[in-house]
Amino acid sequence: MKPYEPFGTLSPGGHGWRIVVDELVVLTRIGLHAQEHLAPQPVAIDASLHYRGVPAEENAHELIDYEAWCAGVSDYLESKPHTRLLETLAVQIAELSFTRWPALDALTLLLYKPKIREGTRRVGVELDWHRADFDAWRASAALYTAARTTDTR
Repeated sequence: MKPYEPFGTLSPGGHGWRIVVDELVVLTRIGLHAQEHLAPQPVAIDASLHYRGVPAEENAHELIDYEAWCAGVSDYLESKPHTRLLETLAVQIAELSFTRWPALDALTLLLYKPKIREGTRRVGVELDWHRADFDAWRASAALYTAARTTDTR
């Protein structure tokens, strides 16, 4: 332990730690309108990623690595097929986040399209999920998939 990091001073207490990502801009295929299907367009993401781990180099598996999160989200968005709704994209990013980072307790995502409409600086959606919300969504998605598989037989 380094002399300037007394034991216990980084314990989260309260609601824990939060990683804040401010305006990660990634080109992706998104949109309802015909002109939005022609080429990737920028989507900006603000994220708040909550976790309760104790920050320490030996506990890296209990943390959220913001560089890995930004790279993982960017890679996903740059390579995925066209998505019509920002809401769907927000759920996909949440799914990726909760699946890849088990330490993640909660997240808030704000996705927006910069300058997509005249007279606005940005237009977007916000998703606020706890791990329990993700687990419930995943369970309902599995039930829906199972029901559709049964119906097609």
